[in-house]
Amino acid sequence: MKNQLVAFITALGLGLFATSLLAATPAKTENKKPTLKIDTTPVGDSKSAVVTSYADVLEAVRHAVVSVYSTKIVRQQVPPLLRQMLGNIPDQERRMSGLGSGVIVSSDGYILTNYHVVDEADELKVLLNDDRELIAKVIGTDPKTDVAVIKIEAENLPVATLADSDKLRVGDVVFAIGNPLGVGQTVTMGIVSATSRRVGILEDVGGYEDFIQTDAAINRGNSGGALIDAKGRMVGINSAIVTTTQGSIGLGFAIPMNLVRSIMNSLIETGSVSRGYLGVSTEQLNGELAEAIGLKTDTKGVVITQLNPANGPAAKAGLKREDVIIAINDKPVSSRDDLRLMIAQLAPGTKIKISYLRGGKALAAEATLGRVEDDDATAGDLLPGVTVAPLTEDIRREMRMEDGIEGLVITNVAEGTRYAEIFPVGAVIEQINRQPVADLASAKKALKPKAKNMAYIYFRGVFRYLFFTAP
Repeated sequence: MKNQLVAFITALGLGLFATSLLAATPAKTENKKPTLKIDTTPVGDSKSAVVTSYADVLEAVRHAVVSVYSTKIVRQQVPPLLRQMLGNIPDQERRMSGLGSGVIVSSDGYILTNYHVVDEADELKVLLNDDRELIAKVIGTDPKTDVAVIKIEAENLPVATLADSDKLRVGDVVFAIGNPLGVGQTVTMGIVSATSRRVGILEDVGGYEDFIQTDAAINRGNSGGALIDAKGRMVGINSAIVTTTQGSIGLGFAIPMNLVRSIMNSLIETGSVSRGYLGVSTEQLNGELAEAIGLKTDTKGVVITQLNPANGPAAKAGLKREDVIIAINDKPVSSRDDLRLMIAQLAPGTKIKISYLRGGKALAAEATLGRVEDDDATAGDLLPGVTVAPLTEDIRREMRMEDGIEGLVITNVAEGTRYAEIFPVGAVIEQINRQPVADLASAKKALKPKAKNMAYIYFRGVFRYLFFTAP
C-alpha cells in the first residue's frame, strides 16, 4: 500500500507540474533544430545472426553447477532459573538447514561458492547434476569478498570454463544458473546492467566490492551459482540481490571472475587470503584539491595524504605526500576504492608499476607490495573486554587525528571489567612497555602476563601513559 501511495503521489505531482506549464506557456520562439543521432535499420539487420536458442551454449556448463546443502546445529542453553525449577535438564539442540549453489571448477572436485552459503555449517552436502549426493569439506573462505572454496572427493567431473570478467560490457547477455528456492536447477537470462558496482553489502566486514550488476532473475538459493556469458563461460559468482520484496526485482549482483580467481588460488594454496599492501593513505582527488596542488580540475586519481609506514612499499618506491596516483599497471585509478581493490587482488611480493603526478609532471615508479595481515591478526580483544582494531584512514579522518599517529584504536571496553575505568574508547595505543604496536599480534607479544604494564596512548589531542595489570 505504501508503494502504491508513493506512485500515486509521484504521478499526481507530474500532473500538477504539466498543468502549470500549460498555464504559463511562453511566447513562441524560433529554436534551431537539434542534431540527433538516429539509426533506422531494423534490429535484425546486424552482422550477427538471429539467435533463437542458447541451449547448446549452456548445455555443458549446466552440468558443472551444483546445489549446496548446509546443516548447522544450534545449541540453546536452558535458563538457570528454569533449570533450577525443572532439575538438571540438558541444553536444547536445533538443526538448521541452508541452501545455496556452487560451480565445479576442477575435474577433481574443487567447487566455488559463497562464504555466506557455508558459514558456520557443521555439514555440507553437494548434489550433482547427475543426482549423486556427496559430502563436501571447506578448503577456505574469505568473508571480505563472500567467496568460499569447498571440495568433494570425485574424479572426471564436468567443469565450467572461466572468462576474463574485465572484458564484460554493459549490455552483454548473461545467464544466472542455480537452485533458487530449492525448486531445482534453473536458468534465467538478462544483461549486464553495470560493472564495478559497490552497494555496501560487505561494509560490515570491510569487504572488497566490485560487483557485476544484472537483471537476470536471482533469488534465494542462487547464491554461489554461476553467471554465464553468451559463449557459455563463467564470468562471475551470483552473490546477492537488492530487493524490497524478498524476491528478484532485477537488481542482482555477482562477484567478477577475475576477483574470484585470485581469491580461489590463494585459498587452495594456503587456506587463507594473502593481499597486497602498498602503504599509503589517500584522499579522493576533486576539482578544488586538484587546483590547490597545481593540477587541472578534471584530473582523475587519488592523492597521497600519508605514507604508512614510513618505510613501506610506496615510500621505498620514492612516492611522496601529495603525489597523485593515476594508474596501477596502466589501469586507471579513479577512486580510493579502485586503488584498494587493485592492490588487494595482487599477492604480496608482486612488483607493480605506479603511474603518478608530481607537480603536474607525469612520473612512474616500481613498487614491491607488502602483505596485509588477516583481520584475525590485527583486530580483536587485547585484554578481556578491551577490543582493538587497526587505525585506518577512515577512523583517522572520523576522529580528526593528525598525521603521524600510529597504533591500535580501542573500539570497545566492556562494562564491569577491571579495564573499564582505565582505557577510554577511541584512544590509540601507540606503545606497550615501550614497544610500538601495529597489530594485535605485536600488542599481545609486548604484554607482560600477570604483571604491571605501561601503555602509551593518544586520546583527544593528548599523549599520556596508562598503567594496568595483564591477566
